[in-house]
Amino acid sequence: MKEIDELNLPEDLRYTEDHEWVRIEKDMVRIGISDYAQDQLGDIVFVELPAIGAAFKKGDEFGTVESVKAVSELFMPVSGEVIGVNNALEDSPELVNTQPYGEGWMIEVKSSRPDEIESLMTNADYLNHLRSLE
Repeated sequence: MKEIDELNLPEDLRYTEDHEWVRIEKDMVRIGISDYAQDQLGDIVFVELPAIGAAFKKGDEFGTVESVKAVSELFMPVSGEVIGVNNALEDSPELVNTQPYGEGWMIEVKSSRPDEIESLMTNADYLNHLRSLE
């Protein structure tokens, strides 16, 4: 497993305590799991994601990630409607391990509460959160 200072945690993203990340792109947000989360899970073998059109509130479970170690729930960082799903993960779930912020993204959401993004952690806040877990 990686040490905290070895993790890739882009500064342009926002993070949750449950280790999801959010990238703001025009009128939607792209969501995935952090480098820390994929590292802790180990080799990811299956990702279950919602259908386009599904609506969630912040904190709702929107899917699961299955690794050789465990099954982990995914929690919605912001309220909104799913407008895109990364179907590449059906055949290549390992993209979450190799490119958690690139080809390993999970869903795209049209946020119904853009103000919720401000409550998410910055890179520095998330680093402090991870250090508190040690």
